[in-house]
Amino acid sequence: MSVSMIRVLRSTRKFVLDTKRKAMDGQVSLRNFRFNVNSRVSMSAMALAMICALTLLTTHAAQAQTFSVLHYFTGGADGAIPYAGVTVGPSGVLYGTATTGGTHNHGTVFKLSQTNSSWVFSTLHEFTGGSDGAAPYGGAVFGPNGALYGTTNGGGANNYGTVFELRPPPTFCRSVLCYWNETILYNFMGTPDGEYAGYGNLAFDPAGDIYGTTADGGIYGDGTTFELTPSGGGYTESILHNFGSGTDGTAPYAGVVLDTAGNVYGTTISGGTGTECEGGCGTVYQLMPSNGGWVENVLVNFNGANGIGPFGNLIIDAFGNLYGTTTGGGQAGSGVVFKLAPSDGGFTYSALYSFGPYCQSYGGVAMDAAGNFFGGCTGGFDYPSWVFELTNCSQGCTEIDLHNFGGNDGYYPSGAPVLDANGNLYGTTQYGGTGDGVVWEIAGVGARHQN
Repeated sequence: MSVSMIRVLRSTRKFVLDTKRKAMDGQVSLRNFRFNVNSRVSMSAMALAMICALTLLTTHAAQAQTFSVLHYFTGGADGAIPYAGVTVGPSGVLYGTATTGGTHNHGTVFKLSQTNSSWVFSTLHEFTGGSDGAAPYGGAVFGPNGALYGTTNGGGANNYGTVFELRPPPTFCRSVLCYWNETILYNFMGTPDGEYAGYGNLAFDPAGDIYGTTADGGIYGDGTTFELTPSGGGYTESILHNFGSGTDGTAPYAGVVLDTAGNVYGTTISGGTGTECEGGCGTVYQLMPSNGGWVENVLVNFNGANGIGPFGNLIIDAFGNLYGTTTGGGQAGSGVVFKLAPSDGGFTYSALYSFGPYCQSYGGVAMDAAGNFFGGCTGGFDYPSWVFELTNCSQGCTEIDLHNFGGNDGYYPSGAPVLDANGNLYGTTQYGGTGDGVVWEIAGVGARHQN
């Protein structure tokens, strides 16, 4: 199972990147591209699910929750296929990206504002596929200066993607279509510095430096971790690590998180020393500042039993513990939720929970103040997808099925969900609804555990 899954993941990665190049050059349309890409992804999901079905069958009992669809994407000016989750901004406003759609069919940045009991959708930017970028697979996040930041997989000056900033117009706008002002902070160049920004969110340090990943490119062709430092009214890029030089990991699809000491943490979906998978089963890595440079430490080499192919962002708690998910491996082959606890200058790995068949949690997890985890299982295109909660993880974790998607309410929740201050859970699905995905809410799930 391990070998077949990684083989499909790596062939999918090559197909995605090759097709993106053609899309950026106008040889194929991005709208057709999304179906081709996800047919490859569904192959890996189906293959994994079929194998899991032979090893273990479980039944998920859904718990009654207040589930609502806040927006149905139409593929028009609002966008389509929101790959990433949403960000909760000031006053509970939700911000996010859609990978395709918009007037030019190259994706959008949007917000959802609550007015009384209704949610109002606004498009903040429609990507043209030119110098402003195309295909924002990562989410939109706020920097310490209050601006909104994100990445695109394509477009820009070199067609290898961008890092962008969005700010509201300087004067009040009364129109529903009130576009924000975009500034391109960096254009990726391919071999020297990476190409196709990762699928996770950007991260910031207290000085306002920006950190992220590229899924490909760099000097070894297997991706990079980068830093953008404010300089002279713009930004200067530096490469913290080029992946693919050995057993350091390959294809860092997720973004990164930082600890209070300034160390950077992330994952790769392949590479490492896990010989159970063709091309390696993936890693968790740490980058430490050292003598004006950065040193990489591989914290986990996945090997099938402890997980395969971590795809989503890590999260970090106040004690420096790291948490994440894998898309495969574990007891049933459908992935795990894992923890890395600081210990004697290193980290101790533990698998908190092994998913039953058909899960594949791509986005990672959110965690509430009581230590409960929330995430989504994509299930694959021929199997159910759902939103889960894991409770009592100090005693082995109990899984609660919060919502099963039926198609009309969404399908394929690939991005990580997020909790607001009131314990409401928000997320997206790539598909379902009217066909182009949704933004959803499950009210009050985190509040149940608050004192």
